[in-house]
Amino acid sequence: MAAAYCSKLARAGRSIIGGLNNNVAETSSGLLNQEMQSHMQQQVRTFIQMRTTLKVVDNSGAKKVMCIQALKGRKGARLGDVIVASVKAAHTGGKVKKGDVHYAVVVRAAMQKGRCDGSEVKFDDNAVVLINKQGEPIGTRVFGPVPHELRKKKHLKILSLAEHIV
Repeated sequence: MAAAYCSKLARAGRSIIGGLNNNVAETSSGLLNQEMQSHMQQQVRTFIQMRTTLKVVDNSGAKKVMCIQALKGRKGARLGDVIVASVKAAHTGGKVKKGDVHYAVVVRAAMQKGRCDGSEVKFDDNAVVLINKQGEPIGTRVFGPVPHELRKKKHLKILSLAEHIV
């Protein structure tokens, strides 16, 4: 698929530029092919912003939520930030239903965050824990790793429920 797309781009480039001989066209299409493959392998890691779909990692009953608003920052939310989210998929018989609007704390983010010791932490997915208006988790368990940066943001209850702290 990517090779066919690259060859179409290379042909379009040759027709626009014109006058290229075959050797130059072959080397440029090879470079274009490599660029497309490297771009397809990389995931764009940005802030959690409006309409971002996130995984829920507690046992509140929700599976997926969509960010409605990041409560702090202009660009979006990062690790430990509170967002307003709408439940898009839920388990039957859970505490929350599809369509409910809840606050949530970002516990895993694909965007990297620097630490004081110079290391960086980033995760493979974006995940949240649903909380109520008082800031307490709705669920009673938190699955997967949780960064210790939540301690600075005063989410100690989530850290105590977590399986693994990174």
